[in-house]
Amino acid sequence: MTRKQTRQKVLENQARRLRQQLAVLRRRSDRLVRWRLLLFMAGLAGSGVTLLTAGVWWWGVVSVVAAGPFFTAVYAHHQLEKGIRRYEIWLSIKETHLARMTLDWARIPAAEPVPPRLEHPFALDLDLIGDRSLHQLLDTAVSLGGSHRLRDWLLAEQPDQAYLIKRQALVQELARLTLFRDKLRLNATLVARNDGEKWPGHRLLDWLAAQMDLPALRPILLVLILLAAVNITMLLLVTDNRWFPWWAATWLLYGAISVWQLRRIGPMFEEAFFLRDGLEQLGAVFDFLERYRYGRFPHLQALCKPFTGGGGRPSQALKRIGRVVAAISLQKNPLVWFWLNAFIPWDIYFARRLNQCKRDLQTLLPVWLDAWFELEALNSLATFTHLNPDNIFPEIVSEQAVLFQAEAMGHPLIADETRIGNDFVIQQPGTIGLITGSNMAGKSSFLRAIGVNLALAYAGGPVLVRSLRVSLFRLYTSIRITDSVTDGFSYFYAEVQRLHMLLQALGDTNAPPLFFLIDEIFRGTNNRERLVGSRAYIRALAAGRGVGVIATHDLELAALADDLPGVMNYHFRDAVRNGRMIFDYQLRSGPCPTTNALKIMRLAGLPVEY
Repeated sequence: MTRKQTRQKVLENQARRLRQQLAVLRRRSDRLVRWRLLLFMAGLAGSGVTLLTAGVWWWGVVSVVAAGPFFTAVYAHHQLEKGIRRYEIWLSIKETHLARMTLDWARIPAAEPVPPRLEHPFALDLDLIGDRSLHQLLDTAVSLGGSHRLRDWLLAEQPDQAYLIKRQALVQELARLTLFRDKLRLNATLVARNDGEKWPGHRLLDWLAAQMDLPALRPILLVLILLAAVNITMLLLVTDNRWFPWWAATWLLYGAISVWQLRRIGPMFEEAFFLRDGLEQLGAVFDFLERYRYGRFPHLQALCKPFTGGGGRPSQALKRIGRVVAAISLQKNPLVWFWLNAFIPWDIYFARRLNQCKRDLQTLLPVWLDAWFELEALNSLATFTHLNPDNIFPEIVSEQAVLFQAEAMGHPLIADETRIGNDFVIQQPGTIGLITGSNMAGKSSFLRAIGVNLALAYAGGPVLVRSLRVSLFRLYTSIRITDSVTDGFSYFYAEVQRLHMLLQALGDTNAPPLFFLIDEIFRGTNNRERLVGSRAYIRALAAGRGVGVIATHDLELAALADDLPGVMNYHFRDAVRNGRMIFDYQLRSGPCPTTNALKIMRLAGLPVEY
């Protein structure tokens, strides 16, 4: 049994135990529902009989006594439902882990819809985003910001070696902290208001950024405090009629200033409840990160420093906001609110306090959310590492001795049962691997395996290889070309534009070298022109700053290896056994000795002429 199969077995056992426990808790919940109804009906009947037979006083006593067991049952049921909710989320986490291990796409949370990024150097060709993509497979983030950060790492066009090494260290630490990762996700999911939707942290940030500061309230507040002191003093002396006109004048002045200010700050109080609700959703997450002991994990401790530092801890800010909003909530009791503000500038004072909290949050909240988003993206890579223990972290090398050296490289979006690993090496700048082979033999999948593993490596995650040493490259692909009816582009013109942009990127001397992956050059035109154009294009590639792999059906292109020392021939083979096409998907050196187009047509029953 492999290490991955062992971990899969552990997860299956955990999921089974959670289902059993949930079944017990749900039966207990059903019993409590029946007890609640029974206690309510018994209390109602008892108090009704008492009212009719013993009078109002005894009715009150019986009602209070009957309410005790009922509300105890209500509280117990509420706590039990919270426990059930936690178990349901915990089970969902385990089941999703299993789905990611087995590529059960129906049970992996759906990817966020994204428009096709036709202008991106490699996003569309490598299935990095969208449905059944690498991003969907990896993404465990509860927040939209964490999901977007992971996506940005996978689509980064220029890798940074120092940042990659730092990110690898964090992912390796987090990969060992299975309970930490799952508990963080549990706490984040518990407070999510919309099941299945990621938490939109940008809304809170946008709201804070859009808020304009209130007018300077401190001078007005001092004036109102002085007037309030005078009003209260004169009120104590109002028994002497000589003071009444003065008290009325100062009180009217106080009231006029208060009403004028309350009209200006009124909308802010409604916004305060929005701010409180948004922060309460984050409270469980931030509290967990504040309390966690990071002693043996220095990289994680440094990342979570915003949650464990001094005066900027989220819990302190949440308490301040909570006190302010609680004070503002007195507006819901108009009678108390009116008399309180009639004597002291209650609302003006707490409006100023709220404005101070908002200014602090404009500085602190982006830091907290940035750290959480970073942690969620890292947790996605760490979970992928834990679920695929045979994956390894690549060695990012700066020297030019070996540009790309992979052993047993496979594609992470292909199931374990059918995946085939291949070795591949590029040792010199200007090297082009030219892969020929039959239809369906594995050429396109091999190109995508290289690209996906490079994207994973440059994102800081583990790769599906036995070993990988790779230099820093910019990645550029031309694999899946689409025409555009709305823009008036034919397939061939779209392909020409894509290949032209690839050449331009190849000539950029201010960026790292290019690693290009091309599936069929000029497939949108006739054989003669395609062959002429392909030869010229490959010569231009060989003269540029980069390396790459080209898959083609044109066996004539294999002759370029005789003229261009950087061109290396490889191929995939096929065979026909018992009337079926057989592929082993193994990469071999040299040009392909066979083709299979006529074989496939004949096997499908189509007429074939020789």
